Amino acid sequence: MRFEYPIVFPLNQITYVGEDDSQFFTEVHGRRFNALSQRYMLPADEEEIRRSELQHRMLQFLFGGKNYVGPVPQVLIPQDGRERCRVLDLGTGGGCWAIDMADEFPEAEVIGVDLAPIQPREVPENCTFELCDLDQWYLPYPSGHFDVIHARSMHTGIENYTRLLHEIARMLRPGGLVILIEPDSEPIADGKSATELTRCGQPSGMRGWFALWEAYRQCLRDKGVDVNVPPELANLVATTGAFDKIVSQEGNIPIGFWPKDPVALSIGQLAWMNYDIMLPALKPLFLSAGMRDWEAKKLIEEAHQDLYYPLVRPSARLHIVHAFKKA
Repeated sequence: MRFEYPIVFPLNQITYVGEDDSQFFTEVHGRRFNALSQRYMLPADEEEIRRSELQHRMLQFLFGGKNYVGPVPQVLIPQDGRERCRVLDLGTGGGCWAIDMADEFPEAEVIGVDLAPIQPREVPENCTFELCDLDQWYLPYPSGHFDVIHARSMHTGIENYTRLLHEIARMLRPGGLVILIEPDSEPIADGKSATELTRCGQPSGMRGWFALWEAYRQCLRDKGVDVNVPPELANLVATTGAFDKIVSQEGNIPIGFWPKDPVALSIGQLAWMNYDIMLPALKPLFLSAGMRDWEAKKLIEEAHQDLYYPLVRPSARLHIVHAFKKA
């Protein structure tokens, strides 16, 4: 059964999004963006919803058909005399993960939070989507309220990721589980990162592709985003002092059609489609950073050329951490 969901703002102000949701969006250089944050600069339109779905399916392949890593089912086991388990999905995007989790755990309450109401209007009974800018000192949720908190691909909208981790720790109950997934923005060619190739003086084989991601990383830095959060994810979690049993993993995500293994090939195809949509979505960010239109167009076209006709095997690195809040 599916229900219309409420949009909840900080300070417990509740309203429903009707057919006219224009107040939650703004236009930037011809693309629709969220109206809550100027730091997160990826669009909030139909193409981005499709990209969110592709990412979700790609991770399901990576996780062996599951929606998560870590002992989520054990944490969400209903217990006599205990109130309903709660799951919080930070940066929910198109809402695929939250909806799948609500379907898989019908006894749990699942809340997905994002900057824009781009999620489906009809959702499982136990699923709610809420609006909130997560890039702030205090998030509008009680302490010790959630059993599982999940956040992925959202550090590019956060100025102080350590502050967010402290908020996650506050909102989790003792023994609660956090799952963090962040893609690295440093490109990889034939297994070597841009840093490694520069160190040994080797060409990347994908000059346009590498140039685009360096421009993207500089735009993030200019907006106050730490591009080193993904590779430092486990250290940042440990530094809070609030978590134990920290498990850190790295996933190598092939991009394109070069893998021989069927599962890796499916991941590579979904990653390729993800980046095919993402490249033109970066143009408003480049233009807002002061790049001229022809420069941004050339940068994206040359990166697309490398994506369509790669001379090497491109890939990306995914950083995955799950941990328990200390009792």
